[in-house]
Amino acid sequence: MARVSDGEPPERTDDRTTAAERADDGDEADETPAILVDEVSKRYESDRQSIQALDDVRFSVGTGEFVCLVGPSGCGKTTLLRAIAGLEPSIDGAVVIDGERIDGPGTDRGMVFQEYGLFPWLTVQENVCFGLERQGMAREACDNRCYEMLDLVGLDGFADAYPKELSGGMKQRVAVARALAVDPGILLLDEPFGSVDARTRERLQNELLDIWRATEKTTLFVTHEVDEAVVLGDRVLVMGADPGRVVEAVDIDLPRPRSRTDEAFVAYTERVRSLIGDGATDRF
Repeated sequence: MARVSDGEPPERTDDRTTAAERADDGDEADETPAILVDEVSKRYESDRQSIQALDDVRFSVGTGEFVCLVGPSGCGKTTLLRAIAGLEPSIDGAVVIDGERIDGPGTDRGMVFQEYGLFPWLTVQENVCFGLERQGMAREACDNRCYEMLDLVGLDGFADAYPKELSGGMKQRVAVARALAVDPGILLLDEPFGSVDARTRERLQNELLDIWRATEKTTLFVTHEVDEAVVLGDRVLVMGADPGRVVEAVDIDLPRPRSRTDEAFVAYTERVRSLIGDGATDRF
């Protein structure tokens, strides 16, 4: 798998073809990454201004890898995640999933939003089954899948509850269950624990790692909390702003579970914070 290296640009072919084009031609590496973001740029145009949100973003995520994405506010983390989900129109460059260029949403990617995104008029069971029913799955099979997912996220017994009856942490568990119900290969999470208290946040982090180990999903997790990224990720991708781009990848070589008081853990968080604090101006 091609990885971002510290201080060295990714290799390019002599004819300047992109990695996405080589994947289309069947000339990809032996190990095809689950996610390949290849020279992705995004500009927002309006009558008053033009904003370059992303510029030449390049990285890959291996199958089953847990990667966290951090950076200063406004650096384009959510825009990038939405591009990978196929929800961001008119991007330059390419997003390649398992060797295939994407041009829109797909069931191979499950998305979890910061604000839950649950339908308040539907029960927990109906929310989790929503995507399955749209795929034409029979009702009994939907229900069985729902109960399996609710058990996985620790909400067994809440199938008939409505979102208003749940705490913030429980709502986010439902959102994760709904994303996993369609059995995507890739799980995309956009600051999913940003609106819960610190204790609930740590509990949800541990539960997400349990789910990741149980399902072996390729996971890309956006957060603005550096310690959360170091707790969760196999790697932390650091983004710089103006315009948004990935400037460095930090491999987190620590066994799980990770202690926030461990000297090596503290060293990793200080390194990532320094990159963000410096504006991470050096191109990778």
